[in-house]
Amino acid sequence: VMSGTSLDGADAVVADFGNGTIAMRGFASVDYPATLRDELLALNSSGFNEAERGATAANQLARLYADAIGQALAKSGAKHEDIAAIGCHGQTIRHRPELGYTIQLNNAALLAELTGCDVVSDFRVRDIAAGGQGAPLVPAFHDGVFRATDQTRVVVNVGGIANITILAPGAPAWGFDCGPGNCLMDLWTARHGRGLFDRDGAWSASGSVDHALLT
Repeated sequence: VMSGTSLDGADAVVADFGNGTIAMRGFASVDYPATLRDELLALNSSGFNEAERGATAANQLARLYADAIGQALAKSGAKHEDIAAIGCHGQTIRHRPELGYTIQLNNAALLAELTGCDVVSDFRVRDIAAGGQGAPLVPAFHDGVFRATDQTRVVVNVGGIANITILAPGAPAWGFDCGPGNCLMDLWTARHGRGLFDRDGAWSASGSVDHALLT
């Protein structure tokens, strides 16, 4: 389950890791209600009664995650007892690895109760405890599916925040956040009255490339 910094909703994928491959069996996306999105944005900064507000939002997120998981399972034909584990790190509202902390809203225990599945969470917290930055999380996955023995590969992941993974033969995978991604594009789209995001890239496609600037 993934809900990114774009704050548009939660995505759930049922993935089958059998036979040495990865296959998607089902997918569902559940939009954030406007009130929840506004609250999550507000919780990115300190404010009144934020501990209770954060806990309440975490419960709402867990129920939304459970909804997305239920829809994905229905599409996949799988049952709850078929699921080895749900991976859900929650919604990031503060990320300060230089101060030794990161905060993701999620009630993993409630999610486990609602779905009847084991839930793995706190990925970022564990990475920071081990001396990492807590982000990006995806290089380990990239290492498992994209590594080659005869060439260096670089994988670009453009989410709300963009990051890259570098996979060099004989070397450990490494990656880092490299700047804003969809979050600024979404804000620009909203500022110009074109919705919360550029649906299907239609607005972007209406422009032309400045080749000199690109070069």
